[in-house]
Amino acid sequence: MRNIFLFIRRYRTILTFLILQGVALWFLFNYNRFHRAKFLGVANEMTGRINSQYNRVEDYFFLRLENQRVNRLNDSLLNLLPRNFASKDTTVQVVQDSVMSDTTGKYRRYISRPAVVVYNTVNAKKNYFQINRGANQGIKDNMAVISSDGSAAGIVVNVSANFSQVMSLLHIQNSVSASLKRSGDFGTAEWDGNDPRFLILKRIPKTTEVKKGDTVLTSSVSFNFPPGYMVGTISEINFDNANGMYLLKVKTSANFYNLQQVHVIENLDYNEQVKLNAETKVKIEQVKKSPR
Repeated sequence: MRNIFLFIRRYRTILTFLILQGVALWFLFNYNRFHRAKFLGVANEMTGRINSQYNRVEDYFFLRLENQRVNRLNDSLLNLLPRNFASKDTTVQVVQDSVMSDTTGKYRRYISRPAVVVYNTVNAKKNYFQINRGANQGIKDNMAVISSDGSAAGIVVNVSANFSQVMSLLHIQNSVSASLKRSGDFGTAEWDGNDPRFLILKRIPKTTEVKKGDTVLTSSVSFNFPPGYMVGTISEINFDNANGMYLLKVKTSANFYNLQQVHVIENLDYNEQVKLNAETKVKIEQVKKSPR
């Protein structure tokens, strides 16, 4: 203890300087948007590069499991290739094909980019993970992120040149629009901050038939996620007596303890949809205020 006090006494000038310098920087980055944005970008870049090196060692021990997940996803995609289908023989009887395939009127709405998770947390109330793709690779805020087996994982919330910070579904302020595969009814899947293996699906009416094991998917009303990606399966059925809705405990399909390979999905219509939504709200408010 005596040596500690002697050390402080000997270097009190430089210690005081460092403390004051730290306080000054704290005020600068917290009350100046420009400097705060620059600091977050540099911090993301530095931590991203450090985490990339650490992740190389960690990846080695999980390669087999990750390869199995990637293989399952690739297998599903290969089954969708046109060469897996053949035309029926209509030389004997007339058959009307019920599955029409006319791509002339279709357009690409979503585009996917691969990425690697270089940092991940699951034990906090507000969890994030970081990926090795950033603005230089076309990543933007609000893009959806799915795991290697096609399960919803999070939303991009901050981007530097070569890395991006993703708000995990295991974040008490995050949510995803989700629907029941069997009925199509949709609600909101959120994390309650407790068990990282489960989400809570809300706003499903009691009139809907629900069973344990039912599949929960991303819904068609999300601006971020394309419809049809796995969120999880129902493991427990409860009720919210306050509003007469279900409170469904959903076991997550994504393994947040072992996120490695992911896909970042961009909704190419996102800006138009968000703009229309905002303009509609303004328009409705103006109509309410205008005299009749």
